[in-house]
Amino acid sequence: MIDAVRRLDLDQAADRPPEEPGVEGNRRLTAALGAVLLVLLAIEGGTIPLLSQLEPVHVIVGLILIPVVLLKLCTTFYRFSRYYLNIPAYRRAGPPHPLMRVDGPFVVVLTVALFASGVALAVAGHHNNTLYAIHKLSFVAWFVAMTVHVLGHLISLPRVARRDWSGHTRIAGSRTRQAVVLGVVAAGFALALAVWPVLPTWGH
Repeated sequence: MIDAVRRLDLDQAADRPPEEPGVEGNRRLTAALGAVLLVLLAIEGGTIPLLSQLEPVHVIVGLILIPVVLLKLCTTFYRFSRYYLNIPAYRRAGPPHPLMRVDGPFVVVLTVALFASGVALAVAGHHNNTLYAIHKLSFVAWFVAMTVHVLGHLISLPRVARRDWSGHTRIAGSRTRQAVVLGVVAAGFALALAVWPVLPTWGH
């Protein structure tokens, strides 16, 4: 069973720390953000079966997720752009697995669609059937693409995500990346606190 799970992991570069600290730092930050996202998305997904009772929680967690998702997209796009701009350090680190390269654009587009429709629905209210349908359909498609993405990093994610938080594996910039991760989560909570009171359609 363990071997079968290991074969699902496609992030082969995670076990080959690149020579350039910047490449490894990008990988660590992206992985740490991914770990935070998994926790928040698990909470968000847990509200779906009881959405009629937990709609406010669903909206609030969705707002907290926004800054984290945006930064995760930025760190991923940065690595993508550096590789295809032929930056030597990123070329040496190698490209993602072919399946991840195919799945990646779908994850990005569907993530933007999911959160954009979610924000629009939060503003308009849950009685807007058109926005609700768009949000629901985008979630179904996103869930499929995201499942492939998560399985592709299933083994490597915990190892890479904790490197900056373990004393013997820290490198230059570890403290800064820790602060960025904590700061973006704090920004998510601040966004939720700021926006929630101006969403009168949710009856609070």
